Amino acid sequence: MSQLGSLDRTPAEVWRAARGPVAVGVLVLLGATVIAVLSGTPADGRLDPRSAAPSGSRAVAEVLRDQGVEVELATTTAAVEAEAAAGDTVLVLDPALLAPAQVDRVRDTGADLVVVTPPDPARFAQGVSPGPQSAPGVRRPGCPLPAASRAGTADSGGLGWVVEPGTEAALCYARGGVPSVVQVLDGGRSVTFLGNPAALTNSRLDDEGNAALALGLLGENPRLVWYLPSLADLPSGAAQDSFYDLVPTGVWWGLVQLAVALVLVALWRARRLGPVVTEPLPVVVRASETVEGRARLYRRAGARDAAAESLRAAQRARLVPLLGLPARAEPPAVVDAVARRAGRTPPEVATLLYGAAPADDAALVRLADDLDALEREVRRP
Repeated sequence: MSQLGSLDRTPAEVWRAARGPVAVGVLVLLGATVIAVLSGTPADGRLDPRSAAPSGSRAVAEVLRDQGVEVELATTTAAVEAEAAAGDTVLVLDPALLAPAQVDRVRDTGADLVVVTPPDPARFAQGVSPGPQSAPGVRRPGCPLPAASRAGTADSGGLGWVVEPGTEAALCYARGGVPSVVQVLDGGRSVTFLGNPAALTNSRLDDEGNAALALGLLGENPRLVWYLPSLADLPSGAAQDSFYDLVPTGVWWGLVQLAVALVLVALWRARRLGPVVTEPLPVVVRASETVEGRARLYRRAGARDAAAESLRAAQRARLVPLLGLPARAEPPAVVDAVARRAGRTPPEVATLLYGAAPADDAALVRLADDLDALEREVRRP
């Protein structure tokens, strides 16, 4: 019976039962995203030498150690300065996270640099700028760079580079004249730019000549500093993108479409209200009881001003039609017309219809009596 009952549940009932777990799941996902962004290390261990995930780089780090290369992980610029020196290699991942001051400190170590997909390569070596982006794929090196020549075909593509004329550089794995691997000499040390990091990942290391290319570029020196930057290491006061800027534009468009869909579903499922239906009251309440109840409320609250204004407003509402005045007649016109009809002076009528609040309960009772008398005078033929 319980199973049959669960099949008869409406969508609204299903949503009420599931909204708690869904909310918890969304909060967990948002928390993981924020932690991943603030830590600067992707949640799946992308290009992390400690990660055995398909997108990690533990395999290439272990092979380098087996070949006698000392691999040190650094997550701060200070650690890079402490570990790297001339004659070493520094692998820079996520260079977009680095402030200009951090780039200068990395370059000041004097070590050879291998920079992965930098948006502005000129920060690391002059004479190189971003070029057209191409689809990743397997390409032949087509250059005299020893690491590329030994590797042969390898995964490349992605970001491309443009090298200024006169710059001493090796242009490798080009398509349409745009290379995806470039190595330039900068002040006596080499700076290599990779447009596609696939050759460094666990899942692609044993494909084509990826392993030879990765080992040739990273194992050229006896010591490798593997630099994984993080937002937490930014210098104080350094300009950085907000969380809004870090989220891809497509995600925001998806959220907008989801919000529109939710509004449409809400409108579709909303209760449609028809005309107002009048129902007879279960009991008949006499008008005198209603008046007495309201009067007790005024008295308990000490609201003589509200009670007086209620009496005056009711009196004006009854007198204005009798005098042939419009419903929104101005006070001076009402006062003049009532004074002429009742035979009283305008100041006396103005005090009764628009005067100040009574000072005590006795004055409120007198006001009620005076208003009744005024109405009788106006209605007198």
